Amino acid sequence: MYHDLEKSFSKMTKRAKKSAIRELLKLTNKPGLISFAGGLPAPCTFPSEELKEITNEVLTKEANIALQYGTTEGDDLLREQLTKRYQSMGLNITKENLVITTSSQQALDFLGRVFINEGDKIIVELPSYLGGLQAFNAFGADMEGIKSDEFGMCPVALEKKMAELSSLGKKPKFIYVIPDFQNPSGITMPESRRKEIIDIAHKYEVLIVEDSPYRELRFDGEPQKTIYQLDEMGTTITLGTFSKIFVPGFRIGWIIAHPAIVDKFVTTKQSVDLCTPAFVQRIAARYMEKGYFEKNLKSTIKLYGRKKEVMMESFEKYMPEGVTWTNPEGGLFLFVYLPEHMDAQKLFLTAVENNVAFVIGQVFHCDGSGINTMRINFSFCDDEKIVEGVKRLAAAIKEYKN
Repeated sequence: MYHDLEKSFSKMTKRAKKSAIRELLKLTNKPGLISFAGGLPAPCTFPSEELKEITNEVLTKEANIALQYGTTEGDDLLREQLTKRYQSMGLNITKENLVITTSSQQALDFLGRVFINEGDKIIVELPSYLGGLQAFNAFGADMEGIKSDEFGMCPVALEKKMAELSSLGKKPKFIYVIPDFQNPSGITMPESRRKEIIDIAHKYEVLIVEDSPYRELRFDGEPQKTIYQLDEMGTTITLGTFSKIFVPGFRIGWIIAHPAIVDKFVTTKQSVDLCTPAFVQRIAARYMEKGYFEKNLKSTIKLYGRKKEVMMESFEKYMPEGVTWTNPEGGLFLFVYLPEHMDAQKLFLTAVENNVAFVIGQVFHCDGSGINTMRINFSFCDDEKIVEGVKRLAAAIKEYKN
């Protein structure tokens, strides 16, 4: 190998960082360890029997379509099914507003390719989704974190930051938010907060990116209108995915936006992978068409709702004084706040020794804050492991404190 290989790498490659979560997970592959670290759906929710049926039908009747290259925009039938579903939720869209991506992570990458030049300002939540932070960082974005409260991104702090950047001639390219069951906090923005964010975005003429991978997984409270639906000017870009609500292995995501913006994403996708695999798209489309999707989603919501209650009851019972946590109405995660003097990264090592794992909260903060926080997943483990895992985590916290 050449001794100066490093000089061959691009600035983008050198900026890219490995996922802190993926790297931490390597430490959790020990026998008997209970992991709350991943964001994995429960395998029992995967509809394998229905997929066997549909896969056979697709291969028997539609192999010429399913096994061929597809269009860059995505399978027409799948786009029609998704469009109908969003229309039933109140969104005024056609399939021309929607492009299929190979996972929503690809959509985040496309945001960078379409909008971000090196040094551009991007507004994100504190905390925010690590995959989004990584995608924007790879393109050289200069991210400004806006603190969150129990209702999501704080509009007062956002207004102050937008005014400051405007005075400096540094208008952000977009505001990135996860309004429903946010990753990592589990917080949901009420409609009033969404409207405040929209008003500020309109005032400064900045796009909003609404990342909604968990929206359908609501088991408490009332659904809130999407930011896309509330934004009457059509300046919101919404991201969706099947990874948390159907099967992650299909790697199917989508972008909903104004047709002029969708066109730029289509052009970008043509240079990246031409199209998302036609086979899995057609299977997903037929799965939705038969009504299986809604049926399976209902049982998934019921399952995760129970798991969350088991997690919350265990936290109430076993966590030591000084530890607090969020109480999500849906999604896959809750966020834990340790006493301010504690370092979650140091606690992680103690926790792994106690055969339990979590994700360090600091990695979700673009400014390096959140040292005393952690993200906990409740969707993957069974009830018994949730209870035992919380016991072990509580013991690790007590051991650290002492």
